[in-house]
Amino acid sequence: MTSTLDGLVDTLKAAAETSRLRILALLSRGDLTVSDLTEILNQSQPRVSRHLKLLLEAGLIGRYQEGSWAFFRIADDEAARDFVHGVVTRIDRGDPQVERDFERLAAVKYRRQARAAEYFSANAASWDEIRSLHASDRAVEAALLKLVGKRPFQSMLDLGTGTGRLLEIFAPLYRRGVGMDMSREMLAVARANLDRAGVAHAQVRQGDIYAPPFDRDSFDLITIHQVLHYLDDPALAIREASRLLRPSGRLVIVDFASHALEFLREEHAHMRLGFSDRQIADWLTESGLDLEASEDFEPRGGGEDRLTVKLWVARDRRLLVAEPARVERETV
Repeated sequence: MTSTLDGLVDTLKAAAETSRLRILALLSRGDLTVSDLTEILNQSQPRVSRHLKLLLEAGLIGRYQEGSWAFFRIADDEAARDFVHGVVTRIDRGDPQVERDFERLAAVKYRRQARAAEYFSANAASWDEIRSLHASDRAVEAALLKLVGKRPFQSMLDLGTGTGRLLEIFAPLYRRGVGMDMSREMLAVARANLDRAGVAHAQVRQGDIYAPPFDRDSFDLITIHQVLHYLDDPALAIREASRLLRPSGRLVIVDFASHALEFLREEHAHMRLGFSDRQIADWLTESGLDLEASEDFEPRGGGEDRLTVKLWVARDRRLLVAEPARVERETV
């Protein structure tokens, strides 16, 4: 983490305190609220809040609001993350205090998972009804992994993350993953699933897909999985996603092909009855993206009362435009 001498001293001072080191170690395993940290550290809320304030001012952690809850996380800045990782990995996991912290953290996560399981069970029948109409999720996931490839990349954003499944399957590839969803209940499900899968380098947060709270050029891969059909303006969501892609970054969309199953609109709040290739391609082009590949997944059992799943992969074209000039300079 490069810094001025005074700046580095301030950063080291912020981290060099037992409770704050414990907080950094806990946040390295996932996002937590003040209440979570108060319970785990067995300290008063004002004291925990002061520690968090100092870490925030040092740029080592970040804060985001989710309804009435405030979550804290390791900072998004790569230099800050590297610094925290370097410090936290040097803490002896056998230290009695650290062991107790992680035991209490496990209890907090267990309660999260129980609440998530309750919500998931209450809605499982509705989801299973739709899932029975189309190809298996496993087939779609296998195709996603194949199209994205095995080369590691820096960052991923999953818009409308739902259960967090895509963050889970791509976890071996990205260094930092973020999932965004409007539903606090679904975010609870996603956090529980990521905790269960041991994915500590991904976080989920509440946000509006029409105005995602991220800087331009922030992500190498963005996914929008079974989300567009719930939106009244899918084109705007695609434009916002394209704004967040880095040069040559990829946008992956999974949704339904055009269909005529009106009950999905009436009973399951679908705003759109699927999409045509032309419609998606036009929206991608308008957003400065080039469609690279698409794939169809026919429904199980066939029939007009079934849904075809579509997968579209697009790439930000900016690097493609700049590349000939780079090659020319190298040959001169």
